[in-house]
Amino acid sequence: MAAADAVSAAPRCVGVVGLGLIGGSFAKAYADAGVTVYGADKDERSLAAALAEGCIVGALDETTLGRCDLVVVALYPQDTIDWVRSMAPYFGEGALVVDCGGVKRPICEACFEAAEQAGFVFLGGHPMAGAHKSGFRAARADLFAGQPMVLVAPPIYDPALIVRAQQALIPAGFGSFSVTTPEMHDRLIAYTSQLAHVVSSAFVKSPTAQKHRGFSAGSYKDLTRVAEMNAAMWTELFLDNADNLVVELDCVMAELARYREALVESDAETLHDLLEEGSQAKLRADGRYADAKVATL
Repeated sequence: MAAADAVSAAPRCVGVVGLGLIGGSFAKAYADAGVTVYGADKDERSLAAALAEGCIVGALDETTLGRCDLVVVALYPQDTIDWVRSMAPYFGEGALVVDCGGVKRPICEACFEAAEQAGFVFLGGHPMAGAHKSGFRAARADLFAGQPMVLVAPPIYDPALIVRAQQALIPAGFGSFSVTTPEMHDRLIAYTSQLAHVVSSAFVKSPTAQKHRGFSAGSYKDLTRVAEMNAAMWTELFLDNADNLVVELDCVMAELARYREALVESDAETLHDLLEEGSQAKLRADGRYADAKVATL
C-alpha cells in the first residue's frame, strides 16, 4: 500500500478505553500520528496524565463515542464485555471496535453478539507486546512497533474487514497480523504466554532465589522476567482459559518428571537424550528444522 493510501486509511478519531500500558501506548501512538484521541479510564490520575501529555483531547463517553471511527478497548476480559455491552447504543454506525484482551472465547462470544445487535463492527484483538511494568507511566508510543497483532474475526465475515482493521491500526506500527478463531487463539496463548507466566511465578518461589545475587546472569533474568505480574489481571486470564492452561501444565509437569527421574537414577544416557530432545524441539519450534537435522548428525 502506498504511503498516501496508508495515511488516508488511518482513522480520523480514535477512542481508547483503559489507559494502562497497552491502552496508553495506543493513545500515544495515535496522538503522535496526528489522530484525535479520546480516552476513558476509571483511574482519574491516568486520565489526567493522558490529558496533560496531550495524547488525548478529552474524555471518551456517551457524547464523544459516536465520533470515533476506531475504538480500542484495553480492559480485563469481563470489564471489556461489560463496557462494550453498556456502550453499544452509543457507537457510531459501522464503527470498528477492537479489544486487547489476553483471552478471546468469552470476549468474542459476548461482543460479536452485541455488535450484531447494535450495528457496529467488533474484532477480537491481542497485541503481542508488553512489559513487566504496568500503568500509563509505562506506556510508550513505540510499544507495538514491529510486533505481531492477532485478530479474531466473527464466524462469518467479509475479508475486507481484516484489510480495514490492518489499515486502521497502521499508526500503532505492528509488524505483522495473524487471523485466527477464538478457540485457536486461547489454545496457543495458553502455551506461549500463560504457561510461561505460571512457570516463572513458580520458579522464583524457590528459597534459593533470595540468595541468587552474584550467581545469576541471563538464564535467571529470562526465566523470572514475567514473575512480577499484575496478579488480578492474570488470575482472570488463567481462569478464563483454565482448560487449555491445565493441558499445558500437565505436559510440562510430565516432562519435568522425566528429568527428575533421570537425575535420581543417575541415568546419564537418558538425561543426555532428554536435553538433546529439548534442543531439537527448540530448533523446530523456531522454524530452523534444517539446523535441527544437521545438529543430529
